[in-house]
Amino acid sequence: MAKNMPFTQQPEQGKCPECGSALVMKNGGHGPFLGCSAYPDCHYIKTLKPQGDGQIIKVLEGQPCKCCGADLVLRQGKFGMFIGCSNYPECEHIEQIDKPDETVIPCPQCEKGRLLQRKSRFGKTFYACNQYPECQFVLNNKPVNGECEYCHYPLLMEKRSSQGVRLVCASKLCGKQQTKREEHE
Repeated sequence: MAKNMPFTQQPEQGKCPECGSALVMKNGGHGPFLGCSAYPDCHYIKTLKPQGDGQIIKVLEGQPCKCCGADLVLRQGKFGMFIGCSNYPECEHIEQIDKPDETVIPCPQCEKGRLLQRKSRFGKTFYACNQYPECQFVLNNKPVNGECEYCHYPLLMEKRSSQGVRLVCASKLCGKQQTKREEHE
């Protein structure tokens, strides 16, 4: 098969609801789909590409949607697990399972926001300002209240290594390890 072929075709997958011909699974530039074998006379297609709503893991019976009253469902999406309405896409109500932990540590960049614990789509924890997108401060290590003894930056962070946990300046320009222990629990 040539590399520039727009799609591949696989064995029959049922009957076309428009003309009754066989449906075949095909892979196109936008992912898998079912297409009518009578193409180009019949243009029926049905996408097999997962939609943005996420895969349903479990129906949460007895927990109605706050917007439309339908059952809520547990879904696995691109950014992790979440709860959504079973009536999607008509109702787009969603809820987070894990609410981000909000710290009392002020953002050193904008000085208006506070740092929130977040998770990336890969499950890695990071800390970001709750004033996003106005403030795009982000930190990959746990923030600690304190001031750098070298540059006086108003935030420290915990760095873990094989030698244990140490405090370092959170400024990318400094990043020096602190010699005195800060009380941060």
